[in-house]
Amino acid sequence: MNKIMLYCRQGFEKEAAAEIMDKATELGLLGFARAQENTAYVIFECYQAGDADELARRLPVSELIFARQLVVISDLLQELDPQDRISPIVETYQKIAKTLNLAQSVDVWVESADTNEAKSLLTFCRKFTVPLRQALRKQGWLKALAPKKGIQLHVVFVKNNACYVGYSYRASHNPHFMGIMRLQFPKDAPSRSTLKLEEAILSFFTRAEEKARFNDNQIGVDLGACPGGWTYQLVKRGVFVYAVDHGKMASSLFDTGRIEHCPEDGFKFQPPKRKKVQWLVCDMVEKPSRIAKLMGKWLLNGWTQEAIFNLKLPMKKRYQEVQSCLQMLGDMLSAENKAFEMQAKQLYHDREEITVHVRVKA
Repeated sequence: MNKIMLYCRQGFEKEAAAEIMDKATELGLLGFARAQENTAYVIFECYQAGDADELARRLPVSELIFARQLVVISDLLQELDPQDRISPIVETYQKIAKTLNLAQSVDVWVESADTNEAKSLLTFCRKFTVPLRQALRKQGWLKALAPKKGIQLHVVFVKNNACYVGYSYRASHNPHFMGIMRLQFPKDAPSRSTLKLEEAILSFFTRAEEKARFNDNQIGVDLGACPGGWTYQLVKRGVFVYAVDHGKMASSLFDTGRIEHCPEDGFKFQPPKRKKVQWLVCDMVEKPSRIAKLMGKWLLNGWTQEAIFNLKLPMKKRYQEVQSCLQMLGDMLSAENKAFEMQAKQLYHDREEITVHVRVKA
């Protein structure tokens, strides 16, 4: 098995392909990517046997911006018999077991691509999961291990008679089915954009980090806050928020007593003096380079310690634009000898954008 499948947002296959090419080359694991438009996945084929497994071990999916999941896969199993799809899958895993200890496997996910066309497959996948699990357990696989250890098995159907068979390492994969963190929209939230910040917080931080860094001892600033979807996420974690926007904020947020509305331009606003701001968040619709520069300004001036923001991507050269913006921001901080950490991801609740977190270290 010398292939990797990467799940991604539909329409971002080229970006996911360009990114895995760069990352694999950095690791000295050479290959080529095949990306078919609007399939919501990319296949990366390694030149050397064993490199796909090594790539899955060494490259956490959290370090990839456009990929939701990274799975080592077999060749496509085609024309499966509707009366017995399980036997070819088990036989493929038996071959894999010659080089990989499948006794360390924890569970199997039967998945499909995240496209409108493939949604009908998910009903079939759910029904197919139970008998497949039973068959795999008869082989002595699917053992109970520590949650972050072991191997996750994946069967990815592209049609109801064709699938890829594979696995990921739980220490480096996305722990969610299909690589998607599904969240319920809070009924009292001002807008659906609130889910973007909630997913970012849950993705970028452990529970312990979240409690330590989002609490009633913290002050935040939300640039372009109206109507308050991102402010809502900070407030519900106890953060006091300066909500910056000429537009109106949801009245329910004022009832919390934890916001101050500042009807100002987000690019001109400066935080109140003698107030230590921990968080800057920003979901303004603006050129990504301009947002990146604004974030750099806040971080370099010491106006905030951390920032979470979205970069709205152009229709063309999106991967290049992301690389350019992140490089520019990193160069701004490095030029002033600022130690920092940065992570970026196209989250499930994002659309034509990515979400970035930057923290300047003390």
